[in-house]
Amino acid sequence: MGTPLYPPLGTRTIRPRMLSSPPSTSLPSSSSPPPPPHTVTSASRRVALETYWREVQSIEEEKEGEDEDEDEEDERKSLDEAELDETWLTEAGLSSLVTASSEEKMAPPAEALLSTLTGQQAATVRRRLDNYNETLRKRNKQPIRDVRDVFTQADNDLADRSPSPPSNCSGSSPSRYHVTTKTIRRHTHRVRPSVPMCLFNERPSEDPSSPSHSLPRSPSPPMPVTQTRQPDWMLRDSPYSEGVAEHKQGGACWDCLRFHGDDNCDVPFVPVSPSQGLTYADDLSSCDLTQLGFISHIELSTFLLALGVQTKHTRPPRRWNQDSGVFGVPLNFLLENDRKKFPGVKVPIVLQKLLCILEQSVETEGILRVPGSVARLKYLRRELDRCGGDIDWSSVRQVEAAGLLKLFIRELPTPLLTHTHLSTYHSVLGISSVLHQVQALHLLSLLLPEVNRETLRALLIFLRKVVSHQDQNRMSLWNVSMVMAPNLFSCRHHGNKQSFAKQREEMEEAVGGAHLIRLMITHQDLLWTVPRFLLSQVRQMNQATNQKQFGLTRTTKRLLRRKNDRNQVTELCEGVIRVHAPLHTKVSMAVQLDGQTRAKDVTARFECENSPVQCLYEVGGNICERRLHPDCVLLDVYRVNPHCDWLIKP
Repeated sequence: MGTPLYPPLGTRTIRPRMLSSPPSTSLPSSSSPPPPPHTVTSASRRVALETYWREVQSIEEEKEGEDEDEDEEDERKSLDEAELDETWLTEAGLSSLVTASSEEKMAPPAEALLSTLTGQQAATVRRRLDNYNETLRKRNKQPIRDVRDVFTQADNDLADRSPSPPSNCSGSSPSRYHVTTKTIRRHTHRVRPSVPMCLFNERPSEDPSSPSHSLPRSPSPPMPVTQTRQPDWMLRDSPYSEGVAEHKQGGACWDCLRFHGDDNCDVPFVPVSPSQGLTYADDLSSCDLTQLGFISHIELSTFLLALGVQTKHTRPPRRWNQDSGVFGVPLNFLLENDRKKFPGVKVPIVLQKLLCILEQSVETEGILRVPGSVARLKYLRRELDRCGGDIDWSSVRQVEAAGLLKLFIRELPTPLLTHTHLSTYHSVLGISSVLHQVQALHLLSLLLPEVNRETLRALLIFLRKVVSHQDQNRMSLWNVSMVMAPNLFSCRHHGNKQSFAKQREEMEEAVGGAHLIRLMITHQDLLWTVPRFLLSQVRQMNQATNQKQFGLTRTTKRLLRRKNDRNQVTELCEGVIRVHAPLHTKVSMAVQLDGQTRAKDVTARFECENSPVQCLYEVGGNICERRLHPDCVLLDVYRVNPHCDWLIKP
């Protein structure tokens, strides 16, 4: 066995000698498969790892004299079976199944949510409820709802609406897609998710001294790549979990075969727009976002189970939250104070100020990597906390802004990626396919609270700008990911005296965290879009909720469905909608739809000089409110939601 690939954290004078060691000191990988095209070279990764350990060293220096994590043991303590299942069902919007009182009035009825699920999604819910009830019986407690009562009605609805294979995949075999209501059983042997071996198998570096491998940049938005990929799997009506059953059996699903030989994680997926237009998370109302979160939560668990990946949830650490200042203050509290001065702001002002300073010097060599003075950072932190962020920002240098940015992220009482989902992010590393890792990160991004999602989005946009200037600042995508990994993901260092297993665990955490950040930076344009199948399920849930609130029987629903179908045909033949614009002198307008009418064509009719940018909204029907993409075809939106209102507003 050669010397360890990653050095334990020690004095800085030791690391340069470690970097000059020959490539033969890497971990043996004679039995591993050949590296894929996106493999990071050995020398460049060693330089990036030096960046990682320097960042960890800097973090530990800043913590000197402060209390260490007193609740580290509580943080690692896992939830028991009943708590785990109860928490999962509550996050899925099914709290009424595990609690006697339904305090969440905003949550949809459980029957409405269950009626929109696919067979595999329903099997995931059934498995959770089965485990929860079984745990209660072992404790001699009576379950609130029996699983047979819950799924008696839902199973009949699921049989009528099982999704079919994607229609745009003519070359795929129907056997590759499985829809089943059989309960997916828990693995008896849990394996700790590990970093894919492709990250440890490198090819010789062509130029070890090169800070980056000079991928050309595209103009706007800045990305150091020359090509993009369009993820057509976002246009399907079938969820991600419906096409990956072969992975659990060691095979490859249709998506993996579709992108075979093009599994380069540095080539971004750029969302392709359906005829109904792209839908971003911030295009939906808060009510629709809540419904989207419930379905995304169930789909993510189903997707990971179909891939054979296990997740482990731990108790969030007990941490004291400050109610004033900047550092250690919850994002929601910061945003609430900022909106008193700047209504409508989505990202905390202090973070915007720091990013603005850094963007002005984005070409500075070693940006984000070179640490600032510890004493100066502590002084600026005290001043920001004392003044609430109102300081003379012109006196803050770039190197200090970088240190404050990373400190702000680390000091958040709730991590930017949240305690709830942080362990799931680590579980994504257990997925063998980069494509499915991106799909899992996509679902996780939609699950983040709005303020966390918008803050993460602003951070990733800035990091992409840093990478786009890598020829000047010598910060490649891998270097930037390594710098941010110990700040977004908690790093545990056990000193120099530790076993090889502990060193290997720290290696995997370093490389794994950087790999996830690398994927998020590269594919960030995809992370905030809502796939077609999720939006379709949100519509179905809204429709089922409305019918449930009106107390309609199954016979009445069938009669109304037939009547609506007849009316829809008649209205579609006329093809006329009425657009309302209450803020304009022209309050409303009748618009004749055809196959070429787009949202931007309608808003253009209401534009006038010095008027703010206006958008067309789809309101009511089977959606609460959705801002339409300017290029969406209105006739297709009308067919999906014929009973909606059309509203123009900023």
